[in-house]
Amino acid sequence: MALEWPPLYDPSYVPPEDQEYWDPALETMPPQERDALIVAKLQRQAAWAYERSPFYQKRWGEAGFHPDQLRTLDDIQRIPVITKEDLRQDLLANPPFGSNIADDWQNILRVHGSSGTTGIPTIIAISKGDWERIGEAHARVEWGAGVRPSDTVFMAAPFSLYMGAWGMLVGAERMGAKCFPFGAGAPGQTRMAVRWCLAAKPSVFYGTPSFCLYLAETAREEGVDPKEFGFRTLFFSGEPGGSIPATRRTLEEAYGNPVIVDSGSTGEMSPWMSNGGCRHASGMHLWQDMVFTQLIDPTTLEVAPWGGEGVPVYTHLERTSQPLIRFWSGDLASWTDDPCPCGRTYPTMPRGIYGRVDDMVVVRGENVYPSAVENVVRAIPGLTGEFRMVVSRERTMDELTVLAEYTPEAATEAGIDAVKRQLQSDLGATLGIRSNVDLKAPGQLERTQFKARRVIDERDLHGE
Repeated sequence: MALEWPPLYDPSYVPPEDQEYWDPALETMPPQERDALIVAKLQRQAAWAYERSPFYQKRWGEAGFHPDQLRTLDDIQRIPVITKEDLRQDLLANPPFGSNIADDWQNILRVHGSSGTTGIPTIIAISKGDWERIGEAHARVEWGAGVRPSDTVFMAAPFSLYMGAWGMLVGAERMGAKCFPFGAGAPGQTRMAVRWCLAAKPSVFYGTPSFCLYLAETAREEGVDPKEFGFRTLFFSGEPGGSIPATRRTLEEAYGNPVIVDSGSTGEMSPWMSNGGCRHASGMHLWQDMVFTQLIDPTTLEVAPWGGEGVPVYTHLERTSQPLIRFWSGDLASWTDDPCPCGRTYPTMPRGIYGRVDDMVVVRGENVYPSAVENVVRAIPGLTGEFRMVVSRERTMDELTVLAEYTPEAATEAGIDAVKRQLQSDLGATLGIRSNVDLKAPGQLERTQFKARRVIDERDLHGE
């Protein structure tokens, strides 16, 4: 297949506002034709990386792989996966940026990275051409979510090393939407957000589901109905809440039934919106012509069948700077090739990203995911929706305790007891194990303006 690579996109192109697709040909392409396009892109991407990246020259050489071996899509299985720990070790051995820049340094436009809270921060170097392609890709996905140039997008996420807010911004700017880069994390910023949303009436919210819920709670404390903001679309990344039924219902009730869209892979894989939902259904499409994604069974390391569960393993198809090829995300999802009402022919992760291999906790032989607990907690009247999971060990037995808050309306002895019994019952039915419940007064569990930490594993404190 003849292919211009890296692709060049017309920066002046914007579809008519009533058009469903940003790029109808790509988004509705028959899957077999798309596979041929992916193979052609993958061949070019792998050749570029092998020629310019000492990181891949070493890893692929040790694994006996050469890009010439890529003839079909199945041949991608020949390529060894890489992990975030591999990237950290490469940074240690080749400071300060590692050995995978893969582009001329003078072409680098931006440097982003992780916070380093779990180890050495990973660095994301992005060339000018890649930044433009990220903007193009994110504009496509945001368009699929229903965002249009006539919208005002309220971006309630930190503008920092973290790629999330910047990715939303570059996509919205590419399509010509009005951008309100409000940010998040400063003291008093949530109450300020209430005032600004009332005044500016933005039509699109971007941030995490946790902060969106916190914003609604803060608005009510200020005597404001969140529906007054006028959000037409809630566009999320960073957490799975938008694809969790109970959380989704809570958000719909709070904001008056807006369109709710989940998105997001990982900052290293920008364009991270290549996992991105549409305005017609929950879950996320895998926009495979941007970033090729497979779900890999973490036990067998084979591609999971449709309907199966696995770890998303991502491969850039249009990156000249710091390309990641078969990047093991550590997340958990299931996927399907069922048709979507939107008409796009991409595979779908119907529940989005609902956990991480390292967030899942095994309690008395059962796999317990925070998303499953969230779905239970947020479905029960009388609870605020905030929760934490505490895993401990008494002698040889693991114990799960769910901390949650009762609402002011339930703040009687009888009300608290009824809510506690329902939560224990519903958790047992959902998780398959008995769990303890500890109910707190409203406001006792810390709110977050970014990603909420839900799991507290105390088993190491007991000598594990």
